[in-house]
Parts: sequence; C-alpha cells; structure tokens
Amino acid sequence: MVITGLGAVTPSGLTADALWQSVVEGRSAIRVLEGDAFAQLPVRIGGQVRGFDTETILDRTLAKRVSPVQHWAIAAADEALGHAGVASRALPWNPDRVSVIAATGSGPVDAMQQATRAYDSRGARGVPLTLSMHGAPDSAAALLSQRHGIRGAAQAVSATCASGAVALGEGMRRIRHGYADAVLVVGMEDCLGPVHLSSNANMRALAAGYEEQPEAASMPFDRNRSGFVMSQGAAAVLLESDDAAAARGAETLAVLSGFGSSSDAHHPTAPHPEGRGAAQAVREGLADAGMTADDVGHINAHGTSTPAGDAAEAKALAAVFGERLAAVPITATKSSTGHLLGASGVVEAVIAVQSLRTGLLPPTLNLDLPEFDLDFISGTARKQQVDTVLSTSFGFGGHNAALLLTHAQKGSL
Repeated sequence: MVITGLGAVTPSGLTADALWQSVVEGRSAIRVLEGDAFAQLPVRIGGQVRGFDTETILDRTLAKRVSPVQHWAIAAADEALGHAGVASRALPWNPDRVSVIAATGSGPVDAMQQATRAYDSRGARGVPLTLSMHGAPDSAAALLSQRHGIRGAAQAVSATCASGAVALGEGMRRIRHGYADAVLVVGMEDCLGPVHLSSNANMRALAAGYEEQPEAASMPFDRNRSGFVMSQGAAAVLLESDDAAAARGAETLAVLSGFGSSSDAHHPTAPHPEGRGAAQAVREGLADAGMTADDVGHINAHGTSTPAGDAAEAKALAAVFGERLAAVPITATKSSTGHLLGASGVVEAVIAVQSLRTGLLPPTLNLDLPEFDLDFISGTARKQQVDTVLSTSFGFGGHNAALLLTHAQKGSL
C-alpha cells in the first residue's frame, strides 16, 4: 500500500512541510493558552493551531456551521490530495472505489457544548438544526466525500489516542482486500477546551505548573516527566494501491506495510503495567508486514510523557525487540507537537514518512535524564537513513495500534 499525499494543520505548522521542519529542527509548539476561558484552569498550556485562515477553505455559510476542527480536517485533506497531484472533483480513480475515513477520539466536541448552552439558555428553539449533521464524529468524512465527489465508504473511526493509526490500518485493509483503490485518511481532534482540560487535569494526566516555561512540559521517557500536554489539529494521508498509483504515474512517498491492533482489557485509563497489549499490537504489525523486529530501523514512539504510559511502552518494546532494542534509535515527537489525541497517529505517520524520505530522525525534546537505557535521539536530529519505521499509538481504554512504514524503494507488500 503506497502513500502518495500528505497534509497537516497543527500547532507545529499549517502544512505537512511546516510540521516536519518544526519537528526535525526541535522546535516546541507548546505555549500558554490564549483566551479568557483558560484563565482559571489548573493547567493553562497546550498546542493551539494559530494563524489558520478559515475563509480560504469553505464558503461563508458552511464555515459558520462547522467547528474549527472540521476546517482543519478539510484543509489537511485538500493538501494531501493536492500533494498527490489530485484535483478536487476530478478524481483519477473510479469515485465508487475511493473511501474517506475520519479518525477522532471525540469529534467536534465544541458543537455539542455550544448546543447544550444554547438549550439551557433559550430552550429547544436555540439548538442549531445543523447539530445532527455537523456535530457527529463522522461529519468530516461526509463533508469530504461531498467536497471531492468521493462515493465509496465514508466513515469515522474512534479508538481514543490510537484512532489515527487504526484509521490508517483500516484504510490499508480496504485497499488490500479489494474494496477500494484509494483511501483518504484524516485524523482530527480538538479537545483543547476548558471541559476536557479540566477532566484530564483532575485525573492528573497533564503536565502541570509549566506556565512560565511551557516548552519544557513534555518530556517523554525522562525521569522527571509528569504528564502529557494536550494539542489540537489535523493531518491527512492519501493511500493508494500499487496499481492505481502506477497507472496515473504518482510519486510513491513511502509504503504502509503493516498494521496491528489490540486491547489491554485492563483499566479505563492506565495501560497494562507490562505493556502486554502494546506488545501484541507491535507483534501483529510486524507479522502483517512480513517482518521481524530486526527489520525495524527506527521507532517513532507514542511517548506521551506520562509516568505509567512511557514505562509500559518501554516494557512492551523490550518484550518485542529483546536486546536489539538498545540499538534501535527512538524518538518521541509529542515532545515537540504536544499530544493531538485521536489525530496523533496520522500526524506521526506524516513525520515517519518524512524521516524515510529525508534520512533525518527527529529529536525528542526535554530528554535530559532518560529513565531507560535506550538509544533515544535527543538534542538535535540524527542523520541516518533507515528502511522501516515503527510508529506506535496507545490510548485510554487500552486501545493499542502499531504501523510499519517502509521506504519507497523497498516496494509494497
């Protein structure tokens, strides 16, 4: 399964290239949150999308009816299609054999919150009639299918913070099993509001007390890590079958070679302490790609900077890789972008593709005292050409997913 287009709207940049440049140069996107709504919260830092011009994406009427997260998803998808040389409503494939999958942990949560406030203050007539259409997790998929004339399956996938990786895996399967020639996968999330920030802060999942130095808050795998930093945004990846891409002369950016997923069946928020489910997902991904751990040249770790999560991931990787793990370079790019929750798997797939293309492995920020004796890339990017990247995504509820991405010259499996 080949990847032919990338797109992104994130705190680290409003295009896929801008995202990559920010991450590979080791720049943090974490800031003190702007807006009066955040003033009294226990955590007031995060990764906000800044400088995005909504008027360039949708007509004025529709723009007023949809949430910012849907604007970002559409912009990222448009970029991915354009990057692949595909013009809107001039699809090079049979539109019945093109699918779109929107990955999100929560969907456009602001729409429901605003509608609830409107009902409380003005009664039933105050609730927007568009809530049922544009307030659902699948709404971005529907909007994109209408925008680009995509007539295959249009749906949402939700698996908390593993949503993006699961969507890419399911898109790969749709093509592999003959249901589609191309799949547009979009990861999107915007939980960076007072309600979700308060909930995560109350469970002590967020890094707190960094308002004076927000860029230092996310420190994956460091002994002093205390929690993750929430971000918002969207990213998109266009998948095509080998034959479909070859028929139109598309450039192959990378190959999506394998996918594995599992559930911890353990706890609502805490990972299995030994990383049991995470290890299972990685093993399944390797088997799906026809690979072994020896084939992996780089790991883009989930690495959220939570004490329990990073420890469980390190144990999971050790269980799969054994002694060889010490020789595999590892990076955790959420230290730069923040945690985009359901969108993170697609964001990090974009980063992994760029690592394969450029031979540059991004650094992990704020990793001064590693808790684990592994080959973490810190400080600056490392120049090292690799053939295969493992990208991991794990989430609350015990959701686990792993993707294997391969250099374009290695061919598709």
